[in-house]
Amino acid sequence: MQVLKFGGSSMAYSSSIKKICSLLIKKPKGKKYIIIVSAIGNTTDQLIKCGLYAFKRKKSLYKNILENIERLHIDLIKELFPIIYRNNLINNIKKNISNIENLCNSIFQLKELSKRSLDKIMSFGELNSSFLISEKLKECGLNVICKDSRDLIITDSQFGCAQVNFIKSNNRIINFFKNINSEWIVIPGFIGSNINNETTTLGRGGSDYTASIIAAAISANILEIWTDVSGMMTANPKIVSQAFPIKRISYEEAMELSHFGAKVIYPPTIQPAMKKNIPIQIKNTFSPLDFGTLIYINKNINISQPVTGISGIKNMSLLTLEGSGMIGIPGYSKRLFEALSKEKINVIFITQSSSEHSITTVINDIDSIKAKNSIDNEFKKEIYQKRIDPIIIEKNLCIIAVVGDNMKNLHGTSGKMFYSLGKNSINVRAIAQGSTEKNISAVIKKKDFKKALNTLHEVFFESPPKQINLFICGIGKVGSKLLEQINQQKNYLLKKLKLQVRIVGIANSKNMYFNNHGINLLSWNKHIKNGDKMDIYLFIKKINKFNLRNSLFVDNTDSKEMAMIYDKFLKNGIGVITCNKIACSSDYNHYKKLKILSRHFNAPFLFETNVGASLPVISTLNDLINSGDKINRIEAVLSGSLNFIFNNFTKKNSFLEIVKKAQLKGFTEPDPRIDLSGLDVMRKILILARECGSKLELKDVKQKHFLPKSCFYSYSLESFYKELNKHNDYFFRIINKAENNNNRLRFIAKYENKKAFVGLKSINNNHPFFQLEGKDNMVLYYTYRYSEQPLIIKGAGAGADVTASGVFSDIIKATR
Repeated sequence: MQVLKFGGSSMAYSSSIKKICSLLIKKPKGKKYIIIVSAIGNTTDQLIKCGLYAFKRKKSLYKNILENIERLHIDLIKELFPIIYRNNLINNIKKNISNIENLCNSIFQLKELSKRSLDKIMSFGELNSSFLISEKLKECGLNVICKDSRDLIITDSQFGCAQVNFIKSNNRIINFFKNINSEWIVIPGFIGSNINNETTTLGRGGSDYTASIIAAAISANILEIWTDVSGMMTANPKIVSQAFPIKRISYEEAMELSHFGAKVIYPPTIQPAMKKNIPIQIKNTFSPLDFGTLIYINKNINISQPVTGISGIKNMSLLTLEGSGMIGIPGYSKRLFEALSKEKINVIFITQSSSEHSITTVINDIDSIKAKNSIDNEFKKEIYQKRIDPIIIEKNLCIIAVVGDNMKNLHGTSGKMFYSLGKNSINVRAIAQGSTEKNISAVIKKKDFKKALNTLHEVFFESPPKQINLFICGIGKVGSKLLEQINQQKNYLLKKLKLQVRIVGIANSKNMYFNNHGINLLSWNKHIKNGDKMDIYLFIKKINKFNLRNSLFVDNTDSKEMAMIYDKFLKNGIGVITCNKIACSSDYNHYKKLKILSRHFNAPFLFETNVGASLPVISTLNDLINSGDKINRIEAVLSGSLNFIFNNFTKKNSFLEIVKKAQLKGFTEPDPRIDLSGLDVMRKILILARECGSKLELKDVKQKHFLPKSCFYSYSLESFYKELNKHNDYFFRIINKAENNNNRLRFIAKYENKKAFVGLKSINNNHPFFQLEGKDNMVLYYTYRYSEQPLIIKGAGAGADVTASGVFSDIIKATR
């Protein structure tokens, strides 16, 4: 014999009911099939509302709902049956609706809604659906009877969630099926009756439970649960888009996953079938060819796949009972759980410190106040004597659970779980692991629920690619080149590095635009124009609201305001990639704070492009220091723009023309005064000095100015250009003096003995800087190991393309 259960979503429309009939007709002949059905669609929820509205004396509201329920069933009859069948069927439905209305009218008059009355009202959902399905199967030519499950399943009188009397129920079920010749038996799920023949309900997932009770009683070959999904999933597909069906799973794993929120099947359903070793197959009514999930005794050990699924429950509260008076004194745990049991509060999660100083439990949010009052009352004497503290409640939490039979056979599962959560700044409030090691549960903040599930699913189930989510501020010359490079390389990154880079947010000085599914990099220009008004604090708020795993903030601006809020990203575990030099050259304490936050919150803070664009200047310096080398001296040409200017300035053109040419090519900062004043190079050598361990401030960097004093008093860029043009002869004299000595001008930065200097120097042809062309930079590291000949880094040190490629390189580094 086979037992097949069909859920309400499988019967919501006439087309889906026809699908069910088509499935059943194709079943092999000569066997018995027991069909268990739920109420159609969300009828049960609507019937509960009827009872509540009757209690609140809102007659028009419950009558309106009953009219809708009646119309739904009559419409189904008209769509499913020929005219000759309809009158009898419609009269039966109307009779049932009339009975419900009479019950609601009684509640309305008495102003009392008991759980007994509500169970009676709810029962009509399954009674109506089982009647319609059995009649449709008869119309299809099958030998069908419809049996009321209240005659078979006997329960206690705990209305709303009745407990089954298995001895009496099994006897009735076995005796009934002994005398039945029909091949097809349709039975309503969810409902039973007590010894007084009063209607009871079996609680959440009651129809599945009915199917399992009957399957176990008759020792069915298999129990099929037909629903609207293709089996139990590795995670909730509404939250984790990459989730996929689990083909095979043990009874214990299925129970653990369902206990922690997997709603495809409920824990009570599994128990009766498990006792009789009856396989449970979860199938999709709308995709019947899909394999679904088979729940059975799993004797296979697959060490390579320790985790079977990930689940979770939201809206949890953490209760902590603690105090020094608990240590070594027996009975505290017993009294705690008795206090909760007295209030019928379900405990979902338990953990206790090894010192016996505290006991922590997790319950549903809605029970938290009731629990506090009950526990504080139980321990009022100890609280008064200050032996223990009043119960502590933490709300807005959730539980995530990693489940798998094979976790105990593979080392490092819990380590991988907590490392991945920590890496994404998801704080764990409490941990529990059963002695069977089939489940590791953690309590986290509710706001991190989605990120945690996606993070763990990526770690345990998804072979690369790893998804990286970028939020980019500054989409001018460097930013637009970065977007272009990412778009150009996305297939390579996916194929070779297994990285899926998504741009989720972009912003310029005017607008910002977000797309949770990733911005189309071929049309980002159009989107940013139609975006919201830019507000950096709203930008941060939006990123935090997305709360995506593997998030990075990229700053391509020269904004001081932007540079001074990196801490807000790092504190939320969001890595920062920047070519903006202001943060790392600001007050030393701020620079140090950012480095500490990066380490503390495990959030990358990378700024290679602060010095030398895409040249590996900072990373090489760090590699030298980390490997034990000692930096004796640094000499560098760190301004590609100044190098370009002095390499191209001749008598044939003015100094101003060359400056504007460098600006047009994107070699200078947006404001070239930063380059020509030496401030840009000062910041760069300061950053290198700090990376060497020096606590220098910007004011400590000595500078020999080459600009006339009047240039420093220019209040605008236009007036600055006028001053440059005015002093053109002065610049000619500087370059002529160098050329007459066969020298070249280089703006040099130097760090030695914890002191830093920048200034324009005339150098001869024996110096390594002499041959520098165009916009090239060069850095000379004189170290303990490189004492005779310096380690030299040379290459283009300015330009949107190379700077963007440096930022891109930091993004890739951050993903590792």
